Amino acid sequence: MTDQSFKFPRFFVTAPSPCPYVPGRFERKVFTELKRNDALEMNEALARIGFRRSQNIVYRPSCDDCSACVSVRVAAREFKASDSQKRLLRRHADLEVSACEPWSTEEQFELLQRYVGSRHPSGGMAMMDAYDFADMIEQTPVDTVVVEYREPSTDDRPGRLVGACLTDKQSDGLSMVYSFYDPALATRPGLGTFIILDHIVRAARAELPFVYLGYWIEGVDRMTYKTRFKPVEKLTARGWVRAA
Repeated sequence: MTDQSFKFPRFFVTAPSPCPYVPGRFERKVFTELKRNDALEMNEALARIGFRRSQNIVYRPSCDDCSACVSVRVAAREFKASDSQKRLLRRHADLEVSACEPWSTEEQFELLQRYVGSRHPSGGMAMMDAYDFADMIEQTPVDTVVVEYREPSTDDRPGRLVGACLTDKQSDGLSMVYSFYDPALATRPGLGTFIILDHIVRAARAELPFVYLGYWIEGVDRMTYKTRFKPVEKLTARGWVRAA
C-alpha cells in the first residue's frame, strides 16, 4: 500500500475561532471527509503528515502566522520507560484491559463526564451529551476500538471502569484519538500516563512502530506529558525527526 492509493481528497478550511491553547490567537483547521471506499488508506496517509481523525473527518491546524501545534508520536519498539513510568506500570498491572468494538455505553459516558468536568470544564466537550458521545465513538469509517481499563472482576462481574481510550489501529501503529479516566481515584494516580504506557507496550508487542499522541505545543503545561515518552518524534518541515 502507498500513500497514493486513493483519490486525492478535497480539503476545506474552517473559519477562525479563538485558540484554546494560546491566548490572543485564533485557530483555523484544514479538513476533509473520510470516504468509506478508501477511508483506511486516506486516514493512514494523512496521519503521517499530521492529520487527526474526528468521526469521519480528518483535520490539522492551519493557522495564520502560527505553527505552534506540532504532531508527536512515540517510537514504540525503541521505548525505554523511566523509573517513574516503570512504577506506574507495576502499580496498575492489575487492571483488566479489553479492546471493545466502537459502541458507546452509559458507563463510558458517565466516566467521560467526570473526566471532562474535572480536567476540561470550559472545553468544547463539556457540552457533549450522550448522543454526541455516541457519534464520537461509533461514527468511524476506519479500524477503531475502545480500549477499556477496569479494576479486577469479582464474582464473575466486571470491575469498575476507570479509564478508556478511543484508538485507531493503523498499519504503522496506534493512534490515540481520545482518552479519559476517573481523575478522582486516589488509589489510581497517573491513570492518564498509564493508558499511554499501555498503548506503547501493546504496540511494541504487536511490532507496530509508533503510537500517535496528537498535537503538542511547547510551553503549554497540560501538553508537557506528551514529550515524556522517549524516544518521541516530532513532525517538522523536514518530516518526522527524533526529539532531543
